[in-house]
Formats: sequence, C-alpha cells, structure tokens
Amino acid sequence: MEATGSRNRRITTSSSRRRVVATKNAGWTNPLLPNNTVKKLHRREITSLRHRSASVSNSLHRFRNFRLTERYDMHDPVGQCSMVLPLLMRRAKVIEIVVVHDIVFALASSGVCAAFSRGTNKTICFLNIYPDEVIRSLFYNKNNDSLITVSVYASDNFSSLKCRSIRIEYIQRGKPEEGFPLFETESLKWPGFVEFDDVNEKVLTYSAQDSIYKVFDLKNYALLYSITDRQVEEIKISPGIMLLIFSRGQSHVPLKILSIEDGTVLKDFNHLLHRNKKVDFIEQFNEKLLVKQDNENLQILDVRNAEVKEVGSTEFMTPSAFIFLYENQLFLTFRNQTVSVWNFRGELVTSFEDHVLSHPDCNTNNIYITSDQDLIVSFCKADNDQATDRRAGSINISNIWTGKCIAKINSSNAIPSKDEQEGSSSNTRQVEVNMVEEALEDITALYFDEEHNEIYTEVAKWTG
Repeated sequence: MEATGSRNRRITTSSSRRRVVATKNAGWTNPLLPNNTVKKLHRREITSLRHRSASVSNSLHRFRNFRLTERYDMHDPVGQCSMVLPLLMRRAKVIEIVVVHDIVFALASSGVCAAFSRGTNKTICFLNIYPDEVIRSLFYNKNNDSLITVSVYASDNFSSLKCRSIRIEYIQRGKPEEGFPLFETESLKWPGFVEFDDVNEKVLTYSAQDSIYKVFDLKNYALLYSITDRQVEEIKISPGIMLLIFSRGQSHVPLKILSIEDGTVLKDFNHLLHRNKKVDFIEQFNEKLLVKQDNENLQILDVRNAEVKEVGSTEFMTPSAFIFLYENQLFLTFRNQTVSVWNFRGELVTSFEDHVLSHPDCNTNNIYITSDQDLIVSFCKADNDQATDRRAGSINISNIWTGKCIAKINSSNAIPSKDEQEGSSSNTRQVEVNMVEEALEDITALYFDEEHNEIYTEVAKWTG
C-alpha cells in the first residue's frame, strides 16, 4: 500500500453503517485467492452536523498541489509481526483504509490488516493475532475509541464471522492481542451477518441457525432486544427506526417500522406490488420508503400520510448502489460507473461532469463523502488527452450540489514542476513520474483524512 496527501455493504465514511455477511460455503472462501471474499452490500448512510457553506468556499484551496508523499508497504519481509502470517506469502490489493488519530489501517484482500504510524510512516503492528485469521472488515467505534475487526478462521473452515474489539491505545503500543471478543454467543454463519450502525450507535446481528435478529448497544455491546419472527426477510436501518421487510404476498409486501431504541412497533402496513414482478429494492430513508420493481416506476412513499410520488422507469433506472445523505435529504445512486444525486421528490438534482468511475462494480471503498456532505472524492477514469499513461486513472473531487469537478489528482498535475525541482536530474524526475503513474493505475481503496487534508489510496499517500 502507498499513501498520499491533500463511506450493498453497510459501513462508514463519516457516520454510517457497515454490514459484513458470512460467506455461503467454505469452499468458495480461500483467503489466498486474489478475489475479495467480503460480500459487499452497496449501501451507506451518512449524517453530518456541520454547515456546508464554509467547506464549499474553502474546497478549491484544500485540494491544490496534492503530491505523492509516502509509500507504505504491507508486504514487509521484516515487519513488526510477532509470528509468521501465511497470508503475507503473497501480495494482495488493499480493499479498505481507515484512519484513526495518527494511525492508518490498511486491510488487504488476503485478510491481512496492518497499522501504520502517520508520524514515522513505519509499521506499528499487524492486527491478525492468529496465523489462520482472515480479517474481512474494519469498523472504528468512536464511543470507546476502539477498532472492531470482523474475521473468519481456517480452523473454522472460514465459515463463521468473529468480532473483536481492540482499543486504539493497545494498537499504538503494538499489542492488538489485548483486545477482547464480541458477540461470542451468536452463530454468524451464512447467511448470518453483523452490521455496525454508527448513526444510531447500535449493532445488528442475524443468526441464520435460529433465524433471530439481535440489537446491541454499540457503546457497551449490551443486548437490547431480539426479533424472532421467521417471516422477516430483511431489515433496513435509518436514524431512530428500523424497517422490517417480510416475505411478500402475491400482490403486496408486509412492512413494519420499529423504534430502534426498544423495538416498539411504530407502524404496521402492507405495500401493494405488481403481481409476478420481482422487487429490485426496498429502501428506507426516515419517513420515506423507496420501492422499485422490475421495469416499473420508482415509488417514493411517505409512510406518515401514504402519499406516493412516482418517477418513470426510463428516468430512474435501478442503481447498483446507494449513498444516503441524511443531513441534506438527498441520495446518490451509482449505475454504469456514473453517479447521480436525487431528492425525495423524485427529482434529479445533480449529474456529475468528468466523473466516470474507474471500477464498474461501484465499490464504495473507492468513494469518500466529506463530513459536510458537499464533496465526493472518487477514483475515476483519466482524461486520455491529459494522462501521460492511459492506464492511470485520476482522483476526482466534485461538488455534490453542482456536479462540477473542482479538483483532480492525475499523472499530469501530481508531479512537481521543473521549477519546483530545480537542481534535480532528469532521471530523478522520471522516477517520480513513474511512481505517480504507478500509484494511479488501479486504486481499490480510498480514504480522505479531512483533519490532516491527506488522501490515502491503495498504493499511496497524497498530501496537499
């Protein structure tokens, strides 16, 4: 991994939620294979308490003159690992980056997770505390300043999710083994899952073995209540509430809205469906319910008064991912490597210019929404007229309200000018050019550290 400066999976960018699903069968889950074994549900919710005007006015200055400043290597032959990790025998792409205080956490598709110091740029430790541990996801719990790892193990044939809480201070001391396990009573085999909801400060687990959903307090991991109805097919979480989606009837789907604090039923109703047409998605956003069936209009239902707005199927086509912006009452959709912004009146608010995502799978690990919800930072296809290497992409920073690309980090502008490098040899400059182009070839993870104005990517750290 390298780093440089300047969020349907349910996980975080600023505040959000993250769901990790157990794999279906052990034979498919070989951590030494290059594919990412994490089932990613492309859905994320973000809340913010800041005002956006100040951020918008400063955004142009924040992203000027970004340079590649550091490269971190997870595949360190010496390293700081107290044991031999078989998963370090081969290099693997970084799939997730989290920055907490002055520590950079990088998780590779092989299941190895390393912690680096921002101050020294050295490896602090590896979070894998057993040789056969495959870490599949990370979640920072700000309530107790700890990092939660979700792992599977070879000794269990990689079939069950295991959670562990590690205080940041333990990691700073290079002692991740001093953490403790979570939810040991839960059987989290496929299709079981664990979901961390930062907005409501809750954890949702599903044990497929006995078809029980449980809600825990994220502050102290105490069990709050259970949901045992076997007809529940899915649960969606919004601020303060949960939507229970039950097995559909021929022409309707039963729904319940619960208080997330104590599980009290707030509303119980049926939503009419077109017969014999599959449901593309049902999503909950506060009092709004989004329902889309195959080749049918998008329906936006206000559950308070049953008012329905429809958006034509040719205007709103089923996306592969959502990001909800709670503070701004907007949502982003991702489809065919493009991003669009909608409001809950069914109106298209923004279409982004010069913003074709590099990866077709809309992996939200390649996307960061600022805490003010005004900017989106993404890894995009480069402008071939400007790119010196057409294999390289670009990191684009765009305004969510206008769709304008306000800044771009590419292989043309991320290299110091000849004036800035006065006295440097042509060979030195060419080495820097090659390093930048290599760092922008294929970014599989991206994180913007707003506090330090640094962007961390799968291959580099950029500082502005």
